[in-house]
Amino acid sequence: MADTSAGHALPVSVGPAASQGARAAMPVTPGIRIEGLTKRYGEGDTAVDALRGVDLSVAPGEVVGLIGPSGSGKSTLLKSLGAVIEPTAGRMWLGNDLIYDNGWQIGDLRALRRDRIGFVFQAPYLIPFLDVTDNVALLPMLAGRSNDESRRQARELLAVLDVAHRASAMPSQLSGGEQQRVAIARALVNRPPVILADEPTAPLDSERALTVIRILGQMARQFSTAIIVVTHDEKIIPTFKRIYYIRDGRTHEEAGEGRDPVAGD
Repeated sequence: MADTSAGHALPVSVGPAASQGARAAMPVTPGIRIEGLTKRYGEGDTAVDALRGVDLSVAPGEVVGLIGPSGSGKSTLLKSLGAVIEPTAGRMWLGNDLIYDNGWQIGDLRALRRDRIGFVFQAPYLIPFLDVTDNVALLPMLAGRSNDESRRQARELLAVLDVAHRASAMPSQLSGGEQQRVAIARALVNRPPVILADEPTAPLDSERALTVIRILGQMARQFSTAIIVVTHDEKIIPTFKRIYYIRDGRTHEEAGEGRDPVAGD
């Protein structure tokens, strides 16, 4: 089933997201910022430096590309940003909170990942025996919200992403583009300040890939979310206004084209 909503505009706010306006009015601080981040595997002569002093900053409402060849350190950087692995040294902030300073400053990393960092992957990884609504509602349920409230928030996000009509469908009944929209809703449902998207458009054709990037941009602005997209996808690279290139464990920043993803040309 083809996605046909590439030109649809999203509403300015949705349900409880309207309260995010107060946050948007606050002084803008980076959604995520890292300074001098390093990661060493092993010791002595066999040590491998996967990250060698990476600096990176992404503001709320911004979508930034992260690009690099295989073995450049992309996966290590993404796992460090997502608190999946522990860096060796450096500092990392989420908003105004210093969460890593040559060691984790947060006691509960599981809660950090659940509540403050959203993940979108190349494959949607939807739970096959849950319908669309419960796939999205599961995270707030695990965070302690009531089932009714979690499902209400899930349905609101599905409406924003133009898949409300699939709320009761099972993942196997969705098109590839619909599955990725549900995955984006799941990443957004706890209103995290940061979303890490790892090759989110790789399995999609050009139209659907550009639609996903358009949606991520609109969600970033609407919810004041900082989004990092790791990609090799030549279809979407021209849409980024800023790009971090990583090679041999070091990053450098370049201005991107910032092309409108709706145009797709």
